[in-house]
Amino acid sequence: MNSATTPERMLASAAGSAQRDAAATVQSGVAVIITLLVIAPLLMILYQSLQTAALYETGRSWTLGNYAKLFTQAEFFGAVKNSLALAVVSTSVAMVIGVLSAIALSRIAMPMRNWLESAMLAPIYVSQLVLAFGWYVLYGPSGYITLALKRWLGGVPWDLASITGMGVLGGMAMAPYIMLNCMSSLALTDASLEDAARSTGASPWRVLRSITIPLLRPAIVYLVLLSFVGGLEMLSIPLIFGWPAGLEFFTTYLLREGLGKTVPDYGMLGAAAFILVVLVASFVLLQRKVIGAAQRYVTVRGKAQRPKLLDLGPWRWLPPLALALYVLFTSILPLAGLGLRAVVRFLTPLVSPWDYLTLDHFRALFQQEIFGRALLNSVIVSGVGAALTTVLVALAAVMIHRSEHRFGRHLELLVLLPRAVPGMVVGIGFLWVTLWTPGLSLLHGTIWILIIAYTMRGLPTAYASITPTVLQIGRELDQSARVSGADWWTTCWKIVLPIAKTALGASYLLLFLSFFKEYAAAVYLTGAGGEVVGTQLLHMWAKGDAGPVAALSVVQLAFTLVLAWMIRRMGKEQKTWLT
Repeated sequence: MNSATTPERMLASAAGSAQRDAAATVQSGVAVIITLLVIAPLLMILYQSLQTAALYETGRSWTLGNYAKLFTQAEFFGAVKNSLALAVVSTSVAMVIGVLSAIALSRIAMPMRNWLESAMLAPIYVSQLVLAFGWYVLYGPSGYITLALKRWLGGVPWDLASITGMGVLGGMAMAPYIMLNCMSSLALTDASLEDAARSTGASPWRVLRSITIPLLRPAIVYLVLLSFVGGLEMLSIPLIFGWPAGLEFFTTYLLREGLGKTVPDYGMLGAAAFILVVLVASFVLLQRKVIGAAQRYVTVRGKAQRPKLLDLGPWRWLPPLALALYVLFTSILPLAGLGLRAVVRFLTPLVSPWDYLTLDHFRALFQQEIFGRALLNSVIVSGVGAALTTVLVALAAVMIHRSEHRFGRHLELLVLLPRAVPGMVVGIGFLWVTLWTPGLSLLHGTIWILIIAYTMRGLPTAYASITPTVLQIGRELDQSARVSGADWWTTCWKIVLPIAKTALGASYLLLFLSFFKEYAAAVYLTGAGGEVVGTQLLHMWAKGDAGPVAALSVVQLAFTLVLAWMIRRMGKEQKTWLT
């Protein structure tokens, strides 16, 4: 052995050890941060539910009395019953609208397909709270169209203050997500199966009924569970339409127990929140089993061809007309009505709105410091939170899929777990984290706790946006870098993540939009100086300030439309980025 080379070998060994230590430090740091973000609020909820007093009080003891007290409350069982009924109705409506519209846009030859597809997906980019306000302005008990029909016809065929009415609205709010997923599934199916059926003389309707819809069965089962979860954790529609009518739901029950009482019973609130988490998590786990069972449905082939669109002949205008009318009455008119309500003193069919035009509602917003602060806070929380979440999830994705870390697969479960945690429960959990943990009470009521809570909420969204691109990047690039002496961190930082930069940009914009619309997680976390747009909308609505609510909704809508346009452009660029 040449003694001269021994120091060189020792230096190389030390350098390699330092690289491994740096990689291990980054990976362990990512794992610890995500674990704390996801597990800490859930543990606090469980802990509070088993305590006799609030976490910030002394003299507490362990108890199961909170659950016993909860199960003896008629209001709680009424809220659970109403929430289950609402979830059933909204799921049924969402599936019918979403599946039929996806089939129409994917398999039927029709004019204006691209425009209709964009219009049907538009509600995805609009806050459900803003959309609910728009529906209330037009179709609520004192809505413009409701009063007009009562004047002309003596009554209306709907009652949106009922569980059925709210379920229909909830289904329409969730239908775009169903449609998008069904269209993705139809795009992956082998069109030769439908062509074979047509070659045997099957009619277009027979092909749809016997081939297309059965091929969608796995996606439909999965989406039924997804919609049911969305119906259980829905807040805006039950709050706006149900609460004034005296109908209690799971989410409104949590809101009333925590914020509607002078001295909240935090133990019982924790028990109710934990039960909701368990209920939603059960359906999410069932979703994963459905996905696994659906693998036996193989409809994607290496030489799959584009589907031949069905020609309905003289009936070809019927589907686009139905979709156009649906978009008109569920999206365009409600948002236009909301915009009109923002610039008039009164909106009623009894008088012309042009006689009451005003900009006073907008002046009221921008003359009061709280509204400008809420808008600025929303932008800061969305911008900083989206950046932190994107960076954290990007590192988690490369750790899970491009490293040998022993906790990689467990980390993936943690990243996806927030899907099973409703927004209000996230807010409750982080509220108690700040109150119980020494030193964190300084964060209570500030935008920083909102950033932390939103980051936890955004983990699954960012992971779904970034992971497909990370998986498409060939592993030979990692191997080439390692051969050249690069460690895991250098490979990720200089090769993998730069290639995935378009996906990272799309994730950032998607998270920014999601955080800017968020309101459920902020209900329990905002304080003086830490207001955001969503909580201000709820506060003004509770006071009956319909005009300023409409004006602030228009401001938020303008922001979201700009962001939606940027996301769509980013998505088009991402399709051509990888070659």
